[in-house]
Amino acid sequence: MDLFNYSRRLSSVVHVGNTPLGETNPIRLQSMANVSTMNTEAAIAQAMKMIEAGAEYVRFAAQGEREARNLGRIRRALQEKGYATPLVADIHFNAAAANVAAQEVEKVRINPGNYAATPELARRRFIPFLRLCKERQTAIRIGVNHGSLSERMMNRYGDTPEGMVASCMEFLEICGEENFTDVVISIKASHTVVMVKTVRLLVSEMERNGIRFPLHLGVTEAGDGEDGRIKSAVGIGALLADGIGDTIRVSLSEAPEKELPVAGALVNYIREREKHTPIVALPAPGYNHLAMERRLSRKVEEIGGGRPPVVLSADALERYPSARFVPISFNTLTEETIRMLSENKSTVAILSSSHRNAVGEMRAAIHCLIAAGCDVPLILRRDYREDHPESLVLKAAADFGAILLDGFGDGLMMHTERMTTADTEQVLLGILQATRLRITRTEYISCPGCGRTLYDLQTTIARVKSATSHLTGLKIGIMGCIVNGPGEMADADYGYVGAGQGKINLYKGKQCLMKGLPEAGAVESLVQLIKENGDWKD
Repeated sequence: MDLFNYSRRLSSVVHVGNTPLGETNPIRLQSMANVSTMNTEAAIAQAMKMIEAGAEYVRFAAQGEREARNLGRIRRALQEKGYATPLVADIHFNAAAANVAAQEVEKVRINPGNYAATPELARRRFIPFLRLCKERQTAIRIGVNHGSLSERMMNRYGDTPEGMVASCMEFLEICGEENFTDVVISIKASHTVVMVKTVRLLVSEMERNGIRFPLHLGVTEAGDGEDGRIKSAVGIGALLADGIGDTIRVSLSEAPEKELPVAGALVNYIREREKHTPIVALPAPGYNHLAMERRLSRKVEEIGGGRPPVVLSADALERYPSARFVPISFNTLTEETIRMLSENKSTVAILSSSHRNAVGEMRAAIHCLIAAGCDVPLILRRDYREDHPESLVLKAAADFGAILLDGFGDGLMMHTERMTTADTEQVLLGILQATRLRITRTEYISCPGCGRTLYDLQTTIARVKSATSHLTGLKIGIMGCIVNGPGEMADADYGYVGAGQGKINLYKGKQCLMKGLPEAGAVESLVQLIKENGDWKD
């Protein structure tokens, strides 16, 4: 890939009903229902809302054969109402349900971790499924989730990007043997660093093997509100900036139709870079885009030197009296400028860009500094003229997130006339939290809900936040069910997981400590658990 000039990765085409993806097709938008798949009328109504909000695929959970079969009824009812949008069945654990779903909808998502207890068992279950899909002209998504790898892959690789890629490649090899090409791939995590690194690694591995399947992008359990939007834009935006991604789903703990405008705005922003003025630059010698290692800079006061990135405003520069702040851009980086930045040890550079592909041009400047051995601390600055606050937040998260996840940046600055200094600071701190570079608030790993969720997720998230939002630095998972819950919140300090109708399990790390609690008092029990383990602060 070209680190500096935007171009979309050319993937193979996948036929999903009347809406193909990959190759030169638009980046497709999708969402997932959070009502029961057996509630046919509610499912139809919610699908219509998603489609009218911009969904090009609509996904439903199918826990078993009964739910998978009912998807056929939902699909036919939607078609009778004039909606031809393809439906996707989301399958976990149940290979028989996948076989039923393949006969009812246009696409089926399966998780390799649920098929792959042994290579022999994986083949015995997967090959008949592929042959059925080929016969029915049903596409599939191989969806690998961080935290739900098979025990065999965990024993060999641990819960790592390499294990996720290996799990995926094992199934792609079987697809190749069966000459099955209608395959989409997703590699998801709630940890943006893990998600981006794993997808980049997968793309590299596919290229090495001469295959170019399209990618479905998403940050799982991103949460709600501004934090959920920032986290999604950081992870998805960083990959879209690399030209990676053929369909996206923004996973918010909100009504599914609210995900679509966010996804659309993010895709449209990245597409503005198409056919931009070329950026002539070379990668720094020895640079590895897959490693995502943090650039080493010298320390000037409290900036650089491996410290967490700072958040600055124009007024805040005076807090650093011995630092000399020098504005730079790619076009001003002459040999003389680089020498000055290197020799004056009190200098901090403020890097900005007004290029249509600002991420590419800022990357080019940083690679020039790395190639010259210049260790000046770097403040990344972007100026925005936006009328809508949400659009501003998405653009800032996508731009800064891409560069921060590359390993670049010792601080952030942002100028806009639409936000107060305090609000701007909160957005930038949110971006640093989403990239795991600076933790300043409680982090909530909350799922968007689906047909498996057996409690009111949005109300519960609000109650948990109200009780715990002052616990700075703590990670709390709020998950709708035990299918994805324990795995996807694997790095959370505490977890609140649906265990059945009106029942909740509470976790400390990966260990379930309290099972089957009545929902009515579960938030209070979570608070007590945090207190008992010494993590509570008044």
